[in-house]
Amino acid sequence: MTAHRGPYDDRMTDRGPDRPSASRSQTDVVVEGVKAMIVDGELRPGDRLPVEKDLAARLGVSRGSLREGVRALATLGVLQTRQGDGTYVTSLDAAALLGPVGLFAELRGEEQAHDLLGVRRVLEAESAARAARLRTEEHLVELRAILAGVDDLLRSGEPLDAQAFIEADTRFHAVVARASGSPTLAALIDGLVGRTLRARLWRAITQQHANAETQREHRAVLAEIEAGEPERARVRMSVHVLGVEEYADAHDAEGYPPA
Repeated sequence: MTAHRGPYDDRMTDRGPDRPSASRSQTDVVVEGVKAMIVDGELRPGDRLPVEKDLAARLGVSRGSLREGVRALATLGVLQTRQGDGTYVTSLDAAALLGPVGLFAELRGEEQAHDLLGVRRVLEAESAARAARLRTEEHLVELRAILAGVDDLLRSGEPLDAQAFIEADTRFHAVVARASGSPTLAALIDGLVGRTLRARLWRAITQQHANAETQREHRAVLAEIEAGEPERARVRMSVHVLGVEEYADAHDAEGYPPA
């Protein structure tokens, strides 16, 4: 029995070295080949790729196709080309690799905002539960400071600065996600924030007392995180995001104003 040498070694068959099948483009072969090298541990974060000629020969593709594949992987955040220094594997952190989630959210039609809010509700509830177990004192200090700033906005007596309010709301949810201890969860939530931004902004402007209610809900979430109550934090966050989701559902027919 012949030992397995990996899917992209120059294995010999009765047809000679393996070549890309007709059903796959050479660019696909490059993408899959480099991914396999990373998954197998042959390439690690920060490693430099083999020189172009050698890697193209190994994958059985032209050097032009290799460059196309490298560009595709760079767009996905997997590789980084440094002018005059070669191509390197990135840190492969969640924020970079899950960046396309944000693009997906932005490309969704406005009438589908409620769908993204539903997904966000599931993720945010989990992040709050995890934050109640894993938060540090630094996280708590940051969350308290954000809500104190919102209190100042609401007490100012001036017309509400909706943009400042929504930025504080975004920061609050981002810190809770970060406190969850899961970079993947935090990156997914961050990717969905952009799509729901206008719905939240419109809600804050048009619904009387919506901003004060949001602040109360945030404080309820924070209280459970401070108390170390994961399931209660999960419920509080789920109810909070559900309110925004229901508002988006109710106002689909009206559409959203430009942000």
